[in-house]
Amino acid sequence: MEKSKSQGTIETYDHPAGGWGAVKYVAINMIKEKVAGGKYRTLFKQNQPEGFDCPGCAWPDRQHASTFEFCENGVKAVAAEATSKRVTPAFFEKNTVAALLEQSDYELEQHGRLTDPMRYDAKTDKYVPVSWADAYKLIASHLHQLDNPHQAAFYTSGRAGNEAAFVYQLFVRMFGTNNFPDCSNMCHEATSRGLPSTVGVGKGTVTLDDFEHADTLLIFGQNPATNHPRMLGELRECSKRGAVIVSINPLRERGLERFADPQSVVEMLTLSSTKIASTFIQPKLGGDFALIKGVAKRTLELDDEALALGTERVLDTAFIAEHCAGFDAFAADLRMQDWQELVDESGVSRDDIEKLSRIYVNGKRVIATWGMGITQHKNSVQTVHMLSNLMMMRGNIGREGAGLCPVRGHSNVQGNRTVGIEEKPSQEFLSSLGKVFNFEPPREHGYDVVETIHEMLEGHVKVFIGLGGNFVMATPDTPRTFDALRSCNLTVHITTKLNRSHLVHGADALILPTLGRTEIDKQNGVAQGVTVEDSMSMVHISYGMNTPASKNLMSETAIVANIAHATLGSEKVDWLAYAADYSLVRDAIEQVLDGFENYNERIAKPGGFHLRVASREREWLTDTGKANFIVHNIQQDTPIRRAKQQHGAQLMTLMTTRSHDQYNTTIYAMDDRYRGVFGQRRVVFINPEDLLMLGYKAGEWVDMSTVWDDGIERHANRFLLVEYDIPRGCIGAYYPETNPLVPLNSVGDVCNTPTSKSIPVLLRPSMSVALAA
Repeated sequence: MEKSKSQGTIETYDHPAGGWGAVKYVAINMIKEKVAGGKYRTLFKQNQPEGFDCPGCAWPDRQHASTFEFCENGVKAVAAEATSKRVTPAFFEKNTVAALLEQSDYELEQHGRLTDPMRYDAKTDKYVPVSWADAYKLIASHLHQLDNPHQAAFYTSGRAGNEAAFVYQLFVRMFGTNNFPDCSNMCHEATSRGLPSTVGVGKGTVTLDDFEHADTLLIFGQNPATNHPRMLGELRECSKRGAVIVSINPLRERGLERFADPQSVVEMLTLSSTKIASTFIQPKLGGDFALIKGVAKRTLELDDEALALGTERVLDTAFIAEHCAGFDAFAADLRMQDWQELVDESGVSRDDIEKLSRIYVNGKRVIATWGMGITQHKNSVQTVHMLSNLMMMRGNIGREGAGLCPVRGHSNVQGNRTVGIEEKPSQEFLSSLGKVFNFEPPREHGYDVVETIHEMLEGHVKVFIGLGGNFVMATPDTPRTFDALRSCNLTVHITTKLNRSHLVHGADALILPTLGRTEIDKQNGVAQGVTVEDSMSMVHISYGMNTPASKNLMSETAIVANIAHATLGSEKVDWLAYAADYSLVRDAIEQVLDGFENYNERIAKPGGFHLRVASREREWLTDTGKANFIVHNIQQDTPIRRAKQQHGAQLMTLMTTRSHDQYNTTIYAMDDRYRGVFGQRRVVFINPEDLLMLGYKAGEWVDMSTVWDDGIERHANRFLLVEYDIPRGCIGAYYPETNPLVPLNSVGDVCNTPTSKSIPVLLRPSMSVALAA
């Protein structure tokens, strides 16, 4: 064990993911959050038909009913909501905003649940109580004072249910804008923008049942043990029946090595575990595109060899002929592609590309899954295209046990997009919405997250309303985002717990506390449920079980409906009726959107229903009417290349990542046990050979600065160097601590997603350590 010079330790963690370690940390979190004994029963209703949907990740549950199924991070999310700790008006009376800003994100999280609506008072620098009615009037007043509706932006977190999201988008479009920055813009936007060009729909093509039939799984850019722990249970079953699982990730993550299922009596009693991945491929940061193109090139070569020998073809020629367009141009490009360039750009040896290619072509039913390791790069849309190309080559789309499987983050981020949280809505959706509600929706595209921040900085967006989330800590270029929010006339946050976004506010500011997913939501004495859509397009209903944290909380749906009523009145839409009965909202969704027929009836059945995905059925909603092969070359002019030309081997490429005790920006604790980090977060994972080359030693402290060309200095200081199995030239560190290093204009092509997995940085000895010495 290596002791750090400050708090915390760096240790070797030899245990599997899950197991008794997960049980221990569940108990620690329940005690730390002071969850009342009676609320422990809540855990047994998580992901059950008569209970609530996990407020954590978007991984689906088999039949949403079959077992008592919860994961460590799901329990942490539930415990955070069920905590007995409270942030009351008395708390705000004791604490100025300036004082609270000095606290860490972890400390802010630990204060507990918000109980009452609060308004910022500039004279005292404190939040003071405000009535719900006055809060709604204040919002309406600010919105009415705007010169045009586009001066307001309406952010959405992926934890909002379909009902709140639909009412929100209807209100905002009737107000007159499509300014819907949302968490999708920062994570899977490359998927949402990339897949429609290839297969016609920006969603995955598989269901959970396909995992029972797959013989090969390619896991790109994911750490399921931390980000989607219930996914490990599915991978465990795949492994046990002999499926080949490959981890393709710069970091060799523990959860894809070994997993001990806490619900397996045998594994828990015998301290045994299940091997998950059999092969680990570690591309350099940003190297996935070249790696996938290399596998595609080798797949084509193997087909050429089979054709010459008269043996069984490698390509699914029947699928390509009947269902695809553009293959000849794609094949010609692959044949011209230089092998050495693919090896250099991917950071993967020719032997490993050969190994991965053989695994792929030997698979009869292949599922490719991916997370933000794929989607937060400059070439992320191109990478999604290339992955689609690869899967189409062997007909692995629309086949049982095979397909494309983007794994979303927040529990309802996909559902939000389905029901209209979209700054670039389709004209068909807008026409349907306008017809049902008898108005003309705005047709021009709105602002996404990055555009919203730019527009606030320019003084063009003056009102910001956030339906959940922690906007300032989730977004890039933290100091500039702070400036952007502070330039607003009004900032509003609909939320369950205190976070830093509430402390970085406009001239007027409101904190509006809402019910959590686990809490009983009664309107006029009738229990209300909210619906969500998981990563595999299953829609189901969720009912809370716990007594609300405060009698003065309102649901997200009710808050949004009341804002709409105060702003627009109820002549065209009876907003308050929607607040009182969510089934009416679902009736409206059914009228506007295809696929939601008999919505209320279908969600009454255990497990809900599956939203049809046309590409799963080999129906291609593209311009050609077919699945499209798309040609892309390796990009030659990139920020990373330019920075390397300037600084050579001293230049490191940074990826931001989560710790295990974290969900998005929510910090549950200060450990990351699977990576051996305890009691601290300001660490940098680095290859031992890079340490030697740079002249550093593990345990030393460094500052980081971004290499960028806009004249803005970006720094993140005092990080502990930790040796780790990561490709040369690449480093990893946690966000939000390293978000200040991500330039606002460092975004993915087409998708405009911050490139948080590929930031050019330089390391230097920490000035703070030098000053302390």
